[in-house]
Amino acid sequence: MKRLITYFAYFLFWIIFFIVARAVFLLYHMPLTETLSGSTIFRTFLYGLRMDVSFASYICIFPFVLYLTKTIIPKFRVRKIIRVYSIILIVVLSFLVTADLELYTAWGFRMDATPLLYLKNPEEMKASVSSAPIFILVIIFSFLCFVFISLLKYFNLRLMRKLRPPTPFRVITAVLLIGVLFVPIRGGIQKIALNISDAYFSDQMFANHATINLPWNIMFSILNRNSEKNPFDYFDDSNKVERTVNELYNTGTPRTRFVLSTDRPNIIFIILESFTAKWVGSLGGVPGVTPQLDSIAADGLLFTNIYATGDRSEKGQVGILSGYPNQAINSIIKMPTKTTGLPSLAKVLEPYGYTCSYTYGGELEFANIKSYLMNTGYTNLVSKYSFPLSMRTTSWGVHDEFVFERFGEDLLKENQPFFSTIFSLSSHEPFDVPSKHFDDIETVEDQFKNSVYYTDSVLGVFMKKLRTAPFWNKTLVVIVADHGQPMPGPDPNDAPSKFHIPLVMTGGALTAKGRDSIYGSQTDIITTVLHQMHLPADEFRWGKDLLDSSARSFAFYNFNNGFGWITPDGYATVDNVSRRIIRQSPGFDTTQLRYGKAYMQFSYQDYLDR
Repeated sequence: MKRLITYFAYFLFWIIFFIVARAVFLLYHMPLTETLSGSTIFRTFLYGLRMDVSFASYICIFPFVLYLTKTIIPKFRVRKIIRVYSIILIVVLSFLVTADLELYTAWGFRMDATPLLYLKNPEEMKASVSSAPIFILVIIFSFLCFVFISLLKYFNLRLMRKLRPPTPFRVITAVLLIGVLFVPIRGGIQKIALNISDAYFSDQMFANHATINLPWNIMFSILNRNSEKNPFDYFDDSNKVERTVNELYNTGTPRTRFVLSTDRPNIIFIILESFTAKWVGSLGGVPGVTPQLDSIAADGLLFTNIYATGDRSEKGQVGILSGYPNQAINSIIKMPTKTTGLPSLAKVLEPYGYTCSYTYGGELEFANIKSYLMNTGYTNLVSKYSFPLSMRTTSWGVHDEFVFERFGEDLLKENQPFFSTIFSLSSHEPFDVPSKHFDDIETVEDQFKNSVYYTDSVLGVFMKKLRTAPFWNKTLVVIVADHGQPMPGPDPNDAPSKFHIPLVMTGGALTAKGRDSIYGSQTDIITTVLHQMHLPADEFRWGKDLLDSSARSFAFYNFNNGFGWITPDGYATVDNVSRRIIRQSPGFDTTQLRYGKAYMQFSYQDYLDR
């Protein structure tokens, strides 16, 4: 009996750890927890218990095997091994639980395998979370480590001193207990093993997220990350799925409005870091934050209903430069074998004599952007290492004012025609820009607003100089954000306002100005530009011509394991795990979601097939 108590005590120890971890998550996110009823909070623990038991079972396999060994060989000393094993796990799991608290604030979903994509760039990771309340997080981490390392000896190690000599019955019992662990590991004896959807019980997504056992979620995500099975299997008939997607783009005879004075303009793409529409006054955002962009938009062509494909910089790059959608739970940019086959504007333009360059003040190695750019036809790359060390004063690299100045100088040296892209960085966390415009900078949101104003002012200076360049009258400038931001808000992870971004066309080659209200995405930019150049865009099957009045007005975007679908009639967002609508606008026709589901399924299958 004492041997069984020893097994149970160790198992119970880890269950208690996960219950406390869930309580810490709820307390840390108290503003969101307060939106839940008492019964819903209770059910986060109740429904989460199944995952807690599953991961505790994984943890117990190794110690239970050691117990079995000691049962057979009484002199085998296992107490120290189990203690070291347990302490290492306590420290690692406490760190993950603590890190997840702030990552959830930034990303809106529980930690999975996604952070692993950035382990090769620890400095960038550090910069992206530098605004976190480090002191509070250190206290939480220390609390978890201290409490559970202290409790460890009472739950298990003291009991091991009192184990009786082995008998055949005790050996058989130990073997059976190890075998029994595999039942809770898979979540029971039912046909379908435990999966993430078993944690989803509520219409309130935060409650579902709180229910998830964090280490189980990380492990599940890692094990399934390279799965060749399409997780977005909404329809059985793949041909019907393709036909449904084609309906979105095959809308009849094109009626494109041509707005360029030349078929072969110089093309400049300006990608603005985190420039959410919520800061852009001309898009209904907070006035006075982007006066330069607003002025440029007033003198150019402003698209008012454009949405980012995803919520990360590298995903936005692929949407803008390859017209390719986001994968929600993966990122094609991380796989050079797949990006090699992606179409891109650089590849299309190169045969027409265009030189293609890309300028960024940070590290292009981050998130595999460099290999993607090289795979897709860029030949001249400028990064922070192209600048003297004295200019690398921000945690990301070089501030925008110096990068844009270098970019402008390089443009004057380019052979025409050219296709040149610049990606800003100063409006990325930690928002440590070299100037202060607003007086009341107290919160992280205030810092973000100030950084956007800074980059906007740099943009204004650059555009003023560009207008004096000898090639201005033959140049098209496309200004777009890489993705939106939860701030100001904060917006929920799936909310359309989080993905709403500016898209402006300007330049001396532009013959029209005004506002266009068509709903579209970053994936539509290349198709629009190529049609203006009277070039085919058949390779870019995920893009429509924003200046074609016959095109269907819609936008699709991904968030972690879900999608948003927006039309002039309204919007809805869908969670793929529960297959439920998260939110929708009043009166939205939910039958329209067949397009979003087909888009999600077909685009992910395209990713798998590459």
